Amino acid sequence: MNNFLRYLLLGLLGLFALLAVLAGLFGYFVYTPDPAQPQLSGTLAKGSIDMSGVTRRYRLYVPKNLPKGAPLVVVMHGSGEDAQRIRAGTGYGFDRLADQHGFAVVYPKSFGFSWNDCSVIGDVKVNGVSADDASFVAAMVDKLVGEIGIDPARVFATGVSSGGSMAIRLALEHPTRYRAVAAVAANLPTPQNFQCQPAANGTSVMIMNGTRDPLVPYEGGEINLLGLFYEGGPVMSSRASAQYFADWNHLGGAPQVSHVDMDEGVRVERARWHKQGKNEVELVSIHGGGHGLPQAYAQRPRLLGPSPMQPDGPAMIWDFFARQQR
Repeated sequence: MNNFLRYLLLGLLGLFALLAVLAGLFGYFVYTPDPAQPQLSGTLAKGSIDMSGVTRRYRLYVPKNLPKGAPLVVVMHGSGEDAQRIRAGTGYGFDRLADQHGFAVVYPKSFGFSWNDCSVIGDVKVNGVSADDASFVAAMVDKLVGEIGIDPARVFATGVSSGGSMAIRLALEHPTRYRAVAAVAANLPTPQNFQCQPAANGTSVMIMNGTRDPLVPYEGGEINLLGLFYEGGPVMSSRASAQYFADWNHLGGAPQVSHVDMDEGVRVERARWHKQGKNEVELVSIHGGGHGLPQAYAQRPRLLGPSPMQPDGPAMIWDFFARQQR
């Protein structure tokens, strides 16, 4: 009996030790605290649209005294996230910029775990039904044009990870609806993994990716995490993805390239294809960055690679959008 109790006690101690190790690993590799919410001038409201009997939801941030005819920025979350998660995960950067520059920000929620982007392998279905996320986002934009007087000619879309891939789909299939898009931590699917139908005319596109992204490989390859989780099929390299959009926009020639050294050993390389009177394409390569949008307020899980606090990703995206309004 005493031996049984001793073995039971040892087993319990071993179990507690294992749980402690797992909790420590989770805390180190996965857990990140939310940043403090800034003092903002405006209001955050919940909204919804009925799409074929399904209620689709979003959150809308409107700065105080926003004039009619202001721009709108659509910000799309990553897999398994929602509006609040992407707001916090980007350090509330787009809300802060909205206060400074006078635009509204809307955070839509995907139909499934991820957005239904251009990849065949990542095609999202719920109860056997493919998500029509593009139509939902379009209907949401039309609703906001009517409700708060957004300028339909100055609608921009951005997203991180799965949201970045969805931004790519919006650019390819609805270029006249979105004046420019910015895809973060996302690349174009390879031809065998590609299901979108690109329009004849393009729109301005920014791609912002980290060279040490463990999920969406900067140099191209299979989307997965540690070879075990979240398989999204093969994607092109970041440079090839940007070149695709440059060719789509008829921007021939080599890009204009610049480099800036940041703290933490991070180097930002910007390759820009542009011509007077045409759309613009820019590839922002965060050398030393991982999977996510760099900014100074919110750290990302170590599991997703390095999380540099520079450059200011949201500000770079808004500067790119603002250039397209001229």
